[in-house]
Amino acid sequence: MKKNIAIIGSGFSSLSAACYLAKAGHNVTIYEKNDALGGRARQFKAAGFTFDMGPSWYWMPDVFDKFFNDFGKKVSDYFTLTKLSPAYRVYFGKDDFIDIEDTPEKICKKFESIEKGSGEKLKKYLKIAKENYEIGVTDMLYKMPGNSPLELVSKKTIKRVRFFLSNIRKDIRRDFKNPKLRSILEFPVLFLGAKASNTPAFYNFMNYADFGIGTFQPPNGFHDLVNAMVDLGKSLGVKYKVNHELSKINVSNKKVENIVINGKSTDCDLILSGADYHHTESLLPVKSRQYNNRYWKSRVFAPSSLLFYVGFNKKLKNVQHHNLIFDTDFNKHAEEIYDSPKWPTDPLFYANFTSKTNSKTAPEGSENAFFLIPIAIDLIDNEETRDKYFEKIIKKMELYTGQELKDSITYKRSFCVNDFKNEYNSYGGNAYGLANTLFQTAFLRPNIKSKLVQNLYFCGQLTVPGPGVPPAVVSGELVANLINK
Repeated sequence: MKKNIAIIGSGFSSLSAACYLAKAGHNVTIYEKNDALGGRARQFKAAGFTFDMGPSWYWMPDVFDKFFNDFGKKVSDYFTLTKLSPAYRVYFGKDDFIDIEDTPEKICKKFESIEKGSGEKLKKYLKIAKENYEIGVTDMLYKMPGNSPLELVSKKTIKRVRFFLSNIRKDIRRDFKNPKLRSILEFPVLFLGAKASNTPAFYNFMNYADFGIGTFQPPNGFHDLVNAMVDLGKSLGVKYKVNHELSKINVSNKKVENIVINGKSTDCDLILSGADYHHTESLLPVKSRQYNNRYWKSRVFAPSSLLFYVGFNKKLKNVQHHNLIFDTDFNKHAEEIYDSPKWPTDPLFYANFTSKTNSKTAPEGSENAFFLIPIAIDLIDNEETRDKYFEKIIKKMELYTGQELKDSITYKRSFCVNDFKNEYNSYGGNAYGLANTLFQTAFLRPNIKSKLVQNLYFCGQLTVPGPGVPPAVVSGELVANLINK
């Protein structure tokens, strides 16, 4: 039966769900509290620079291909992808870096040149990772609405039970001894928001996503994907409203009676929230909330981030499009995120220069930079602390590029815990949602359908399948399928 559906938030899970629901014939309206669509993948322009505010690594292109194929479309109908070569650079010190190339063969050869025997071991590791990818992403990911433990059980998963009982770090450290290679292999689970020692070994499929499939780049960054999904939604009849903030959900007889947006009551048959799960439930009467504050405090959250959007009036040397600065103790930084939350003593960080592949994101002769330091959630966030860490990373970038940079900055904006809370209503100011630990996987994550309110549903990084852009797109499909049934 045709329904009037209100979707809260315009992140990837919401954009995805809107398309599937509109295709099924429902009247769908997306309400976004901020002034632009895309959630964390918003884009802004300032001083001649164009900045993606959040996601920047285009991995797992098959997930996006499937999404558009479901509507008789192709990614290439909206934008052209370029495979980056090298995919990214990892710095361990001055003149000490490793470029990760664009094929498994090249990467295995690179590993072998660093640690004898590691090339062959990497081939075997990636073979297993590919098999896990085919099970976990191609198969399981689309069959996990989080209703039952049986979603994880199949002949294939039973045969690979050891990968759920072991962890990423244990498997990597068994086969690879060089600390640089270990860091590179453990890095992708940062996208899953947990320590490698707490992430099931099954998630080594992220290494296949990295080395086996590769890193791609849309012409104008991730916002090309946002625009493509919005354009598709419009063609299906989805309506989009920005600067529309949800402030209350009224419930009667265990059903949403109406919602209050911008102070006005709005009727709908069903509400789907792609906004922060905890925040959405805080707008319900207490008796209609599934999860109390004690529950949320007991969860393992993926990190928050200290972000800097920076414009330089000159081109930077010795950097690639994507760069990881791993010149510090990887384990200590992880402990300061998860075990003893505090501002990192000496942070590792990520540096992205989109103008390396798209000169239009910066004025001529200039460089566009995006810096990210992963940090614990709920830290005390102030300008003094932000400035302190900006000084740290700029000094390192000056060392590695061999250039003076500080006086070349023509634009700078920061974004941190307080901003994640204020702009996204993000629990604890988290950037990536709930970590994918063993006990926060599939049916052990918050439900996509409320057990207490009949016509209230959820999607996004705090529910199934988990954090990251591809899982968010899948989350939208999962919840739409459940609603359509």
